[in-house]
This record gives sequence, C-alpha cells and structure tokens, in this order.
Amino acid sequence: MRPPPSLTPRMADVVDRMRRAGHPPLQTLAPEAARAAYEKGAGVLEVPKPALERVEDLRIAARDGHALPVRLYAPSHEKLPVLLYFHGGGFTVGSIATHDTLCRVLSQRAGCAVLSLDYRLAPAHRFPTAHNDAWDALAFIAAQGADAWGLDAARLAVGGDSAGGTLAAACAIQARDAQLALALQLLFYPGTTAHQDTESHRQLADAPVLPAPVIDYFFSQYIGSRAEREDWRFAPLLAPDVDGVAPAWICLAEVDPLIDEGIAYADKLRMAGVPVDLEIYRGVTHEFIKMGRAIPEALSAHADAARALTQAFHA
Repeated sequence: MRPPPSLTPRMADVVDRMRRAGHPPLQTLAPEAARAAYEKGAGVLEVPKPALERVEDLRIAARDGHALPVRLYAPSHEKLPVLLYFHGGGFTVGSIATHDTLCRVLSQRAGCAVLSLDYRLAPAHRFPTAHNDAWDALAFIAAQGADAWGLDAARLAVGGDSAGGTLAAACAIQARDAQLALALQLLFYPGTTAHQDTESHRQLADAPVLPAPVIDYFFSQYIGSRAEREDWRFAPLLAPDVDGVAPAWICLAEVDPLIDEGIAYADKLRMAGVPVDLEIYRGVTHEFIKMGRAIPEALSAHADAARALTQAFHA
C-alpha cells in the first residue's frame, strides 16, 4: 500500500478554515438544504469573476419537453468554438450559479464559448435523468443550437468536474456511437467507477471536502440499484469499449478519493488508442479548481485546461 498523500501548506490552511467554520456536513442535510449550503459556499475561494462580452441565459428542450436552463459565456460575438460544461455536485447539488466563475475563466482563457447546463438533480430526478439531459443538450447544440446562437458547431467539446466529469465522459462515448465528432473531453476529477472500491477510496475515506459519507449520500440520492451503478452512463470505466472517443484532458487531485478511478480511466482510454493528457496536481483536494483565490494549483489547472481547449479547437 502506498503512503497517504499530504496536503500542501495552503491546502491544509483552507481545510483548517473549513473545519473551524463548523458547517454541518452535507450528508446530514436534506437535499434542498445541502443544495443551498453548497451554493452559499461555492464562491468563497474563487478568483474574481472575469467580465465577458456575452453572458446569456437560454433554454434547451429535453426529450420529455422540460426546458433545461443553459448559460452562454463568450468573450466576443465572433463565431467561436464551444465547450458544453456540466457542473459537479454528486448529481444532487450544484448549478449554473455555483460554477459561474469557473465557466467564465475557461471562456476567457481559452477564447471559446462555454455553455453551462443546469441538468436536473436527484433525488427528484434519479438516474439516468442527468445523463439524458446532458446528451439531449449536446445533441441539440450539435444539430442546431450552436448555429442558432452564432457559434461554431464544427468545433465542439464537452467538459465537467466530478459528477459533471462523469457526464462528459459518458457523453463522449455516446457521441462516438452517434458519429458526432468532438474536439476534446475536458475532465476535472471525474467519477468513473461503479462501487468506489479503489485503494484511494479506502485510503482517503476521511479525506477533506469529499469523505466517503458524502459520496455515499450523493449516490444514494441518484442511484437505485446495483444494475444502475454498473451502467456505463454512471460508471464510464465499465463501458464495453472506448475506441474512437474524443481525445481527453484529465485533471486529478492527489488528495482525492477519485484519483485512482481517474487514472484507471486515463489508462483505459490510452489502451484504446485515445490521446490522453493526464495532469495530477499534488497536495490538493477534490474541488480545488474552485479555490483559485487561495490555492495556486487551481490557477495552474485553469491555465492547463484553457491550453488544452485552445489546442484542441485549433488542431
């Protein structure tokens, strides 16, 4: 067994401040209260919000007619390439609002449009609703939405963090099956495994930010059976094959229970001949990309992700 990773001094300071704040653990709250608590804390450590020329609230119709909110970010009114972004939050918390700054940063730094989707959340909307909403949005943008909104449908990527990374990875597989070409899948510490039984899950069961009880809480809201857990739309690592999916840029945090499944997914992609750029940020936790005011590794990840997008869109 490998030795447990240690936090950087700045990350340790952030974790200490979180503990001293004394907020109730998310798993002790009802889903609506957990959502409100997550939203209240989402911007505390973010970098200042970049100003952009275009910020527009739009709608996309899901397969059942539900109007899915989507926010368009763009640094100009030019015909730009598009990143469809899915926020994290264990399929239970999170929103366009909680990831507003991150999406602005990616848009500004990569010079692309970002479309941030408010897919429906558990427990009111259980598996596979989040995936279906994500795919419906991607299919619409590729077929007509990008053109209607003055964007470049020929240069399209998917991305997300945590549960949003799961959605992005699964959408990349479905895009391959639908012969929809994607420039990149941009995955920040994605969930990819079915049962959270890797060494990092065992070693980091008490990890700050995302301990095992929080993971169990989120997934109990979203997943109803073992068969659903082992569906590749929830666990992309179990996809029968990933040959021909979009190239991947994968960001992992060293002190994160999800690190092993992220590495395993990168290995699965590479074994299938998919180009993969894997970046592991040492001494930081899950959610670190939203802590740029305090954690320099977040700023590095912003720059690295923007570089990956720029290169993919101009390849």
